[in-house]
Amino acid sequence: MKFVASLIVALALLAPALPALAVEPHEILDDPALEHRAREISKELRCVVCQNQSIDDSDAELARDLRVIVRERLTKGDSDDEVINYVVARYGDFVLLRPPFKGITYVLWFGPAIFVVIGIAAVAVYYRKRQSEAGANGAAKTKKLTAEEKARLDALLKDETNV
Repeated sequence: MKFVASLIVALALLAPALPALAVEPHEILDDPALEHRAREISKELRCVVCQNQSIDDSDAELARDLRVIVRERLTKGDSDDEVINYVVARYGDFVLLRPPFKGITYVLWFGPAIFVVIGIAAVAVYYRKRQSEAGANGAAKTKKLTAEEKARLDALLKDETNV
């Protein structure tokens, strides 16, 4: 019984991570072959509102509009490439979940890595600066005792041992 309860809790926690599959029933094409093609194309197109979801998974209104456009183009007889090119012509390469590797999309390909490198460099500079400040302060704090301070310390230690 405890296993079943744990399984139910685990499934409930994992449910939000599953794709939404936001395709509404009235969007689905009657022809299963065309619908399959539409789903495959939709998995390649990014929802420009949600950023990292395909239009197949997004509930956004713009994603719904793009799904409708994909299905309309397919019913008009366009090939998969023609449908994708039609959408890219209107929204740019950013609409592709796997944009082509060309000059204008370098930011999409290298941007995350550049931000990680900048973040690591910033952390390294921060800790190096902090360490050098601590070293400078530590050196200043470990100066030698004067003769007067040493005599006073010896007296305190002598009193401590006599107690």
